[in-house]
Amino acid sequence: MHAVLPDTDTGRYARCVDISKRVRWEIDRDVFRGRELDFAKKFLPDGLSRVRDLAFLSPEERRLASQIQGRTYTNMFGLVERFISVKMLELSRDHGLGDQVAFEALVRFTDEELKHQELFRRVERMCAAGMPEGYKFLPDANAVASVVLGKSTWSVLALICHIEIFVLAHYRQAIEPDDELSPVWKDVFTFHAREESQHAILDELEWKREDSRISAEAREQAVGDLIELVAAVDGLLQMQAKADLEYFVSRAEARLTADAQSQVGQAFLAAYRWQYIVSGVRDPRFSGLLQRVVSEAQMARIGQALAPILN
Repeated sequence: MHAVLPDTDTGRYARCVDISKRVRWEIDRDVFRGRELDFAKKFLPDGLSRVRDLAFLSPEERRLASQIQGRTYTNMFGLVERFISVKMLELSRDHGLGDQVAFEALVRFTDEELKHQELFRRVERMCAAGMPEGYKFLPDANAVASVVLGKSTWSVLALICHIEIFVLAHYRQAIEPDDELSPVWKDVFTFHAREESQHAILDELEWKREDSRISAEAREQAVGDLIELVAAVDGLLQMQAKADLEYFVSRAEARLTADAQSQVGQAFLAAYRWQYIVSGVRDPRFSGLLQRVVSEAQMARIGQALAPILN
């Protein structure tokens, strides 16, 4: 029998394995069930899309905006799960000749992330079939993953933990309570959240394990890496918000004035920054985890870097 690694919380890994087995779902059998997206309904809820701030848009235009943002939302998750699955597979090797429970937990995590990527590819194909031509998702998943995975493990785990915590917050606070969404789109994120709940716990365990074995100097560098990763994410959001604005303007019912276009563009970027950065940074669960592993000076450094986005 292999010895359990001293820095592994086997009990928490074991609970993640148990829950993973109990909530396991399949794309066709459980999520789609022969159904298609309902394009007469919203995709992304108002609490995430911020379309309520655009009172000058017609109901149909607000619905289109929610569908464009909802399409980007699924594509963004398909993108981030590319580097998440690779990182978790890499980390599983640390447990391969040690704690087999932790090893199984991370292997199951990787398998579920691969399934999620396929789920989001399927949603994109449905969107392409039901929405007007012209939409473009600009970030390249492999190129983004290469940049992210080139950073320190500590910073990558911090980013992954941040992502999977805000996924759960979005679902609980905005997606689950909204009864006006396309049922299939809502079910996609209902089932997604069921497995992400365990992933967020595993992220925390692996981040804590990594933090316990790096030097103070390495952590200082990792904080810099995390700041660079968030800046890179914001760059992607600015690029995609501009592309989504152009698509929206080309498909809106009425010709929008330059001022109206500017307002829509600002709303899209504000919504994307809220969705992928601000909501996670301000989540008490993530902020509490971050504060426990960085110094006051490092926390201030992170806050200063985030200030332009948060404001």
